[in-house]
Amino acid sequence: MPVDGFDDPRVADYRHIADLPHLQARSIFVAEGRLVVQRLLALPQWHTESILVTKAAADSLGAALDAARAPIYVADQSLMNAIAGFNIHRGCLALVSRVPARVIDRSVIARARRILILEGVNNPDNVGGLFRSADAFGVDLVVLGPDCGDPLYRKAIRTSMASALSVPFAAAGSWPAAIGELRDAGFQVVALTPAESATPLPHANVPPGKIAVMVGAEGAGLSAAALAAADFRVRVPMRGAIDSLNVTTAASIALYHFSLH
Repeated sequence: MPVDGFDDPRVADYRHIADLPHLQARSIFVAEGRLVVQRLLALPQWHTESILVTKAAADSLGAALDAARAPIYVADQSLMNAIAGFNIHRGCLALVSRVPARVIDRSVIARARRILILEGVNNPDNVGGLFRSADAFGVDLVVLGPDCGDPLYRKAIRTSMASALSVPFAAAGSWPAAIGELRDAGFQVVALTPAESATPLPHANVPPGKIAVMVGAEGAGLSAAALAAADFRVRVPMRGAIDSLNVTTAASIALYHFSLH
């Protein structure tokens, strides 16, 4: 369906895609980019409210849009940019209904054998990158500790290559008591830290079974309380003058290591 103009009421929400309070009030989030929207439409757990595309993007998405149940609005590039308020050079946006946020409990934990725990990770590039790595290395659940960014923020979804839409996640709730809940459920909790006193990853004798890898924000790292609640404190051994890695890189190395168990 062609968009009539900037004031077309059918695309009114697209004029607020950078307005987080508006999106929260409407209980929606934004998916951006052709690949992200294509993957979104293949995931039955999400309800897509509508899609806004340029003709070029619509032609590129082809069968994925043909199978979509959501209304599809087509605008030229300049009109789409005006509606969004900035250049949408990928020519593709979708509005998606949020589901109520989950907090970990026994039913959520019971379905998982590999968990990634985040504490204080709020940069959307890092959040998205961590979900992408979680997807790549078989993580069943991402647990969001205090002060973590929103996995459904537009940039986080884009950086994750839509893995933030496919990898289940839940809020930790009480912290650091949630770490104890995971241990009670049989998980070995492995805290990643650059501290010299930590065990080098290749020498960490973590028993096979259910494992939860825990990472903190860059700079601050994991809190003392989180480190104290873990079963193992592990570091990625490095050569040269560098003493730490980007949180996504460090987590990816650890997740790959434990995926071999």
